[in-house]
Amino acid sequence: MGFGGIGPVQLIIILVIVLLIFGTKKLRNFGGDLGGAIKGFKKAVKEEENPELDNENKASTEEASAETTAQQSKKEESSETNKAS
Repeated sequence: MGFGGIGPVQLIIILVIVLLIFGTKKLRNFGGDLGGAIKGFKKAVKEEENPELDNENKASTEEASAETTAQQSKKEESSETNKAS
């Protein structure tokens, strides 16, 4: 006997029926979504436990954002210079 009176044979039958109803593609998507949710939950718990880590992540994100903005400005300036030529 397994989980609450359900044996291994019954579990296999249930899994086969679920597989036939939903198909492998939907089950794969469901598994990926569930994994992403669990990963996000774990990340939130770690950030709650380590507020210093959260502050470091924010600082590095702000630096990366500033670099991206600077690179976009340079691209716009060079495209305007090329248009003027």
